Amino acid sequence: MSISILLADDHHIVRQGLRSLLESASGSGTYIIVGEASDGLQAVELAERLRPQVTVMDLMMPGLGGLEATRRIHTLTRVIILSMHANEAYVLEALQTGAYGYVLKDSTASDLIQAIQTVMEGRRYLSAPLSERAIEAYVEKAQPRSLDGYTTLTTREREVLQLVAEGYSTSDISNRLSISPRTVEIHRSNVMHKLNLRSQIDLVRYALRKGLLPMDEE
Repeated sequence: MSISILLADDHHIVRQGLRSLLESASGSGTYIIVGEASDGLQAVELAERLRPQVTVMDLMMPGLGGLEATRRIHTLTRVIILSMHANEAYVLEALQTGAYGYVLKDSTASDLIQAIQTVMEGRRYLSAPLSERAIEAYVEKAQPRSLDGYTTLTTREREVLQLVAEGYSTSDISNRLSISPRTVEIHRSNVMHKLNLRSQIDLVRYALRKGLLPMDEE
């Protein structure tokens, strides 16, 4: 039985490596790469159009990160987050957004293949050393938190939050999202109010905690 897969990573060489890895492990055509996305917005568009069975999604991508992209498409495809971060905050956020699996980038090829097979069976997969802890504990802790203001943000507000946190100016965001600078400022103001943030520093710190930006590992 063949499995259709979408690859989402902002680095072409990574997507090329993943494609080669899966195709070489698919002597009988088990893994079919149906599309490649270089950012989260493109991943959402391709997932909606192609409906792949599995999407291998990079955690950190510009414009729209892997977590938000996963939030939008997790009912259409089983998402496996591919990340260099073993930090528990990222794992919990990924599970909360609907990801089926979380694979570290220093894992082996067999780990990724096992992850794909596992999620296709309807089970969650966390790569070692994450899998050494009980998956059930992760899932329980990853249940949506009713007091989390992020859940109250609109899709556009989340896009603005991501871009502001990445350091884009109002005019840059206006051009990228094809909305007026005034509309950008309204969305930014709404984000600050809903999340009870007072400054740009607060916003960046919030984005780090939510896994929208890379967090330095100790």
